[in-house]
Amino acid sequence: MRADCSFVRAANGLRFAYVEQGDRDGTPVLLLHGYTDSHRSFDFMRAQLPEAWRVIAMTQRGHGRSDKPATGYAMSDLAADVAAFLDTLGIERTILVGHSMGASVAVETAARFPDRVVGLALIGGFASFDKPEIAELAAQVATFGDTVDPEFVLAFQESTIADLIPQSFLDLVVAESLRCPAHAWCALLDGQRASESAARAEQCIAPAMLIRGEHDAFVPHADQMALRDGFGSARLYTIPGAGHATHWERPEQVSSLVRAFVAELGDADILRHGVFG
Repeated sequence: MRADCSFVRAANGLRFAYVEQGDRDGTPVLLLHGYTDSHRSFDFMRAQLPEAWRVIAMTQRGHGRSDKPATGYAMSDLAADVAAFLDTLGIERTILVGHSMGASVAVETAARFPDRVVGLALIGGFASFDKPEIAELAAQVATFGDTVDPEFVLAFQESTIADLIPQSFLDLVVAESLRCPAHAWCALLDGQRASESAARAEQCIAPAMLIRGEHDAFVPHADQMALRDGFGSARLYTIPGAGHATHWERPEQVSSLVRAFVAELGDADILRHGVFG
């Protein structure tokens, strides 16, 4: 698995960090991280994915080592980034795997660019961000000023897990979150709160799969049901003992579900007729 970070500058002028592995002629699978994370969020999960796939983990605007513009943090902006990023890499269509905010970006991308998205695997996806926990987080983020408190970031990232993860990885994700400047913390959260993924799911034609940790402190089971209803039909899986960052706590299980989902898509005409060629 490649651990080094590459960069591309998309047609919209922004530079995006990413990592890529596998067969460049294989099925493209694009991984979209959650709020204040980066491509490193998928380090555990990437190790479990087939080398026959072209797996790419992208760092979205405002995060990690990607560009951090002053504006442009609505989910529609991030979805447009995905399309521009795919264009730069010469990828016509892809399967999207999104965690948390990345799940919302995936849904928005599939709704706005239906010809670009073959399938959606959503981990800890919100149906709506109109929740007391999110309002409380927004109130705390609004007090940041120009700096982000490392202790706050640690507490935030710890709140996304319900089981033990390696301390070294927790340290890593905290460090990655600290690369996200205060203005991006605020704008990204505003962008999420203004979005309604369940409503946008109604405009998606790509098949979807939903994965949620049993002890997710942010996304209740009701959100998964609302998303499923929005899509019209989607398989729903609950991972016992896991929290919101299910792919950190149970990377083998999550990866296994994604592998099975992609295998099913591989039987569809849309893949058999060379859309990835």
